[in-house]
Amino acid sequence: MLNYDIVIIGGGPAGLGAAVEAYEKGVKNIVIIERDKYLGGILEQCIHNGFGLQEFKEELTGPEYAQRFIDKVEEYDINVMLETMVLEITPDRIVKAVNSKEGVFTIKAGAIILAMGCRERPRGAIMIPGTRPAGILTAGTAQRYVNMEGYLPGKEIVILGSGDVGLIMARRLTLEGAKVKAVVELMPYSSGLTRNIVQCLEDFNIPLLLSHTVIEIHGKDRVEGVTIAKVDENREPIMETAQYISCDTLILSVGLIPENELSQKAGIELDPITGGPIVNEMLETSVPGIFACGNVLQVHDLVDNVTAEARLAANSAIRFIREGEFGKSNIAVKAGNGIRYVVPQKINVDNIEKRIKFRMRPVNVYNNAMLAVKSGDKYLLRQKRQRLTPGEMIDVNLSKDILKNANLEEGIVFLVEEG
Repeated sequence: MLNYDIVIIGGGPAGLGAAVEAYEKGVKNIVIIERDKYLGGILEQCIHNGFGLQEFKEELTGPEYAQRFIDKVEEYDINVMLETMVLEITPDRIVKAVNSKEGVFTIKAGAIILAMGCRERPRGAIMIPGTRPAGILTAGTAQRYVNMEGYLPGKEIVILGSGDVGLIMARRLTLEGAKVKAVVELMPYSSGLTRNIVQCLEDFNIPLLLSHTVIEIHGKDRVEGVTIAKVDENREPIMETAQYISCDTLILSVGLIPENELSQKAGIELDPITGGPIVNEMLETSVPGIFACGNVLQVHDLVDNVTAEARLAANSAIRFIREGEFGKSNIAVKAGNGIRYVVPQKINVDNIEKRIKFRMRPVNVYNNAMLAVKSGDKYLLRQKRQRLTPGEMIDVNLSKDILKNANLEEGIVFLVEEG
């Protein structure tokens, strides 16, 4: 059995960030396990710019951002296992993995950092009626075909869903000569960043049809078209509004799902809203010594935030292997009116050094609203926010001094107050 102080599962931006931080803080007996044949994760196919503005104070492409960390991993000679699949992790931090060189092997870890990222929601998850022709693919698959494999997946395209990858691919496919006929979004608002709506759709005159969905796919061997319709306030199609759009490709950008099959096998408690582990202020899961960061924990908008989260996970793992288990979390963190979820979901103020960052998403679009933090009837914080939208994550920094005022029985509630 191999022994490592920290085992990091996943070699994308979260795993790379955690590995570099752990090494720089003095823990050098670490290993990154990555199932792909190279490090970098999804960033390798994100060739557009916009990365690194917070982390490096300059605008980078996805591969450039990843390479900054890959260079450090190589410089520090951090152990990396590529093309290695983790089969199982246990509550006592035993990792079982397999690759073509070693076969099946086990690792005993002082601490484990989960950084497996997320996957796309496929057609089967949204149950669109119609035939099953070629030409239906997720936005990430289309991105890989165009940016890494050099294939154009179609010439006349409809995109269902307005997630960031879908918006970016609308622009990318247009630049490659395809005609993007529409981006169709079920909700009355886009689920992507405002900057992507402007730069990827409005700048290229690509229509964004809010409160619409695809109700049927047409075609036998290849997609020939789709029927779309408006939806009512219950998201049910209004059949009288149905219209046919001819196309040869339907791209799905309908959400991301954290990759937590390994977490479930380890008995880690998952949040039904985020799909990621329930964590405390140290980003520790319900199983002591196992931490989570990046898109496996919650789907992020910006890779810079993934890196920041990875640093916290690395420092928490270091603290665990040096000091042992943390004080038990005794304050529940809840999502109130207008908030979909909050991470972390529980805290212990005694474990916080100075302050902690809470991340959350609203359930709707709010203009000139008040973002409040309450414990019982007492306000811990109230902030005026010009605009809140589900497509952009909210960050709230609270100091240890503020959190000391929280009522242990009532917990902490984040909510939106309108008017």
